[in-house]
Amino acid sequence: MMNRFAQRVASGVLFLAGTLVASGEELASQEELYEGKEYAKAFSNPKDDPNLPNVLLIGDSISIGYTIDVRKLLAGKADVFRIPSNGKFAAHGVQNLDKWLEMKPGNWDVIHFNWGLWDLCYRHPKAKTQGKRDKVNGTITATPEQYEKSMEQVVARMKQTDATLIWCATTPVPEFEAGRKVEDAITYNQIAAAIMKKNGIRINDLYAYALTGLPDIQKKKGDVHFTPEGSAFLAKKVALEISSALAAEGEAGER
Repeated sequence: MMNRFAQRVASGVLFLAGTLVASGEELASQEELYEGKEYAKAFSNPKDDPNLPNVLLIGDSISIGYTIDVRKLLAGKADVFRIPSNGKFAAHGVQNLDKWLEMKPGNWDVIHFNWGLWDLCYRHPKAKTQGKRDKVNGTITATPEQYEKSMEQVVARMKQTDATLIWCATTPVPEFEAGRKVEDAITYNQIAAAIMKKNGIRINDLYAYALTGLPDIQKKKGDVHFTPEGSAFLAKKVALEISSALAAEGEAGER
């Protein structure tokens, strides 16, 4: 029985998607967005090659950082799209997932997704830090219980697409981060991992992988973000997991 990608190629059905580019105003408003024109290119999605599988990346600024390198690594193997904004927190995903999934015609072959760093962030309206982060006086964006509920909702919705799903573990929170606690990344990852295992969803342990490169790939002390070299480092693991998922789809289609 052929998988969806094999059926699409065999039938010669052509799916076209226009280039989706976030406006300059939208990009400027994105909190914790990587700086530089190179990262803005992450929002310029490719045209849909009917001979290649379609991959969708969903995530926050960490995923914005590795999007371009993932595209480069999968060039000729898959068309890699991403949502046209910062994915922020899981409840934001619940509110926007329908329009993100429908941003191009046809079906997705692989969806690689993550929420977490925004969820576990404490913010206070009077804080002077970027993003109003304040883990001493602030309020957490989503409690573990709220995060769990939202993650269950997004997983249920994405399972309706029949795409191969890959959950990406939240990358580590470093010491001295103004609005996040180091141990919370572990807690929230455990919550999400349990949901993925229950639903038979593939797991990309980017948390453990990032640890092997830290602190060299860290953007600066206390920053959850990564240098360009660090984003390229993360992209290798993301591309590997996506390639593995596509290979499994191909093998299933040959049976």
